[in-house]
Amino acid sequence: MSIKPLYDRVVVERLAAETTTSGGIVIPDKAAEKPTQGKVIAVGNGAQLANGELRPLAVKVGDRVLFGQYAGTEIKHDGETYLIVRESDIFAVLEDVREQKQEKEKAA
Repeated sequence: MSIKPLYDRVVVERLAAETTTSGGIVIPDKAAEKPTQGKVIAVGNGAQLANGELRPLAVKVGDRVLFGQYAGTEIKHDGETYLIVRESDIFAVLEDVREQKQEKEKAA
């Protein structure tokens, strides 16, 4: 990717939205909500503090994150759609519970 966000901005690729409910009902594209999860594609250098120093970002490339439904700005680059958000618009980093269990089992 050739996009390098500035300061505390993060480039995110939205993950596909669910197309069926838990009961098996298919949701049409027009009725589906925008996905609020994505994969971090690129991060900026950090948030600029009042004294001019940069604070490193808490997210890194490859993280799966949770963000607001209407957060950020959508852009198109090389035929792909991405979302540019500020780090403060990201609510959480989602960790895979299965990976954590495997790591604990290996340590034991």
